[in-house]
Amino acid sequence: MSPKSKILEYAVLFTPEEEYGGFVVEVPSLPGCVTQGETVEEAKKNVKEAIELFLETLEERGLKAPVNNI
Repeated sequence: MSPKSKILEYAVLFTPEEEYGGFVVEVPSLPGCVTQGETVEEAKKNVKEAIELFLETLEERGLKAPVNNI
């Protein structure tokens, strides 16, 4: 891990998608950061990637990552 690396944790909400199956995953502290997966395992993998991309985009724009408020 580089000296500039930070470990951030965010609460996520898994909601079963009753009509189509699978799960919708939201990150309340990162508005608009939403993904899905057919299984819990896939949804976990997808939300990790979505959070990483969201935070990279904030960094590219010179913005700070919000703290988890849950």
